[in-house]
Amino acid sequence: ELGDFSGAGLPIRPRLWHNWLSAVRGASALVRVLHRISSPEPPLSHAQVRHYRVADLPKEELNPRISRSLITGERTMLAHVYLKKGALVPMHSHDNEQITYVIEGALQFRIGDDGPQALVVRSGEVLHLPSNVPHEAVALEDTLDVDVFTPPRQDWLDGTDAYLRTAAPDAVALSEEG
Repeated sequence: ELGDFSGAGLPIRPRLWHNWLSAVRGASALVRVLHRISSPEPPLSHAQVRHYRVADLPKEELNPRISRSLITGERTMLAHVYLKKGALVPMHSHDNEQITYVIEGALQFRIGDDGPQALVVRSGEVLHLPSNVPHEAVALEDTLDVDVFTPPRQDWLDGTDAYLRTAAPDAVALSEEG
């Protein structure tokens, strides 16, 4: 029943040898796991992952008819844009790709600079604007939209978006023209 299983001339019972060998293998696996844990890929830190409650975000009033709340990541910006009926976002274009999702209300867009096309985007609808496409929007009613930009709008971050910050004329009359 006794055998020389240790390689060192010590008599060890086969069952004890099996238990010892299993323990060594288990310890070896544990050491590998501990090594991986001690030198993993850096986990996401709390500084990189952020959680927001839209209701808690500050609202920036741009003019008496337009305000917004911003969430900005490294490569994407999300904006809740609040437009009162008649608000005008003047014709402009930007390098940023834009997706506009109208949550409540309706926006009439004019797209293009040579005889712009009119397009109404209503609650539950989405408009995708590629980079550098000229566009303007008029709120046909009180509207909440979510705009997503990639990359983030630097002019919105640094406050150089003067086209939004000036009080616009009554745009309701403009929307009835097109």
